[in-house]
Amino acid sequence: MTPYALIRPFLFALDAERAHELTLRLLAIGDSLGFPHPSAAGNKVVEVMGLRFPNRVGLAAGLDKDGTAIDGLSRLGFGFLEVGTVTPRPQPGNPKPRLFRLPEHQAIINRMGFNNLGIDALSERLANVRYQGILGINIGKNFDTPIEKAADDYLICMDKAYPLASYVAINVSSPNTRNLRQLQEASELDTLLSALKSRQTALSDRHGKYVPLALKIAPDLDAAQIADIADALRRHRIDAVIATNTTLGREGVEASPIAGEAGGLSGSPLFKKSTAVIRSLAQALAGELPIIAAGGITSGRCALAKLEAGATLVQIYSGLVYRGPRLIVECIEATNI
Repeated sequence: MTPYALIRPFLFALDAERAHELTLRLLAIGDSLGFPHPSAAGNKVVEVMGLRFPNRVGLAAGLDKDGTAIDGLSRLGFGFLEVGTVTPRPQPGNPKPRLFRLPEHQAIINRMGFNNLGIDALSERLANVRYQGILGINIGKNFDTPIEKAADDYLICMDKAYPLASYVAINVSSPNTRNLRQLQEASELDTLLSALKSRQTALSDRHGKYVPLALKIAPDLDAAQIADIADALRRHRIDAVIATNTTLGREGVEASPIAGEAGGLSGSPLFKKSTAVIRSLAQALAGELPIIAAGGITSGRCALAKLEAGATLVQIYSGLVYRGPRLIVECIEATNI
């Protein structure tokens, strides 16, 4: 039995959000105790977005929104970490309870609502982080910023994240901020990506380094929307796409007493829908930019299936809640190709 299997019953006896907070504290403590980093020997380095990843398996945004456990998380073997989503100003997120487990489905429903301490707090914390690996910073807009001014929020965050990040992820796909997904529509997305790409060029000149941009999209898209997004990604020379965020659908969990809770569904039931989006994206993009897969990865076999669908890297989060750190090792081994 793994160490995580021993402590999981205790964590699952707690409210889901309290367990999440406790896990982050334990990770921070584990780092301070100097737990060893797993060996990377035998892992194949892969170059994506001009960056060299020690393996293909990363942490998805959402687990460590404020970067409080980066050094501890780095000891679990991830090839890269993504923190956030962060917004220009601190915000509390949606009312509690807002995080729900569906253990019988290896799933989670959340309606957190971009609860975070803000980009300035994250910037201060990153100044004291020892981790030197690949770090993505996932950015979004404040809940009370009008959708027509959303680009202003993304640009504020990008200005502050740029010198600290290995890449910046643009979250336009959370279902828990009102109207946010509207930014995936053709005209809104075109305006946003144009502004971000222009600022990327200016920041590259200012800081003397090129920081890639990745767009994170939803799984709840039809074929025409995926084609439009692929066209926009190519047209604006965005460096990568992250597919996908959580789903508003409830396929596979309809019988759960929790299914009626509002929010995005993640975990095992998301796997097929998310993978279908990856497959469609890969066909539309024809290899012009890489796909980072997230959504429903609960085993090494799931991670490999994402690569077979057209992804280059994978990210995990909900699967960790049910499988623990062993999932990371399993996914690294399965994708070490």
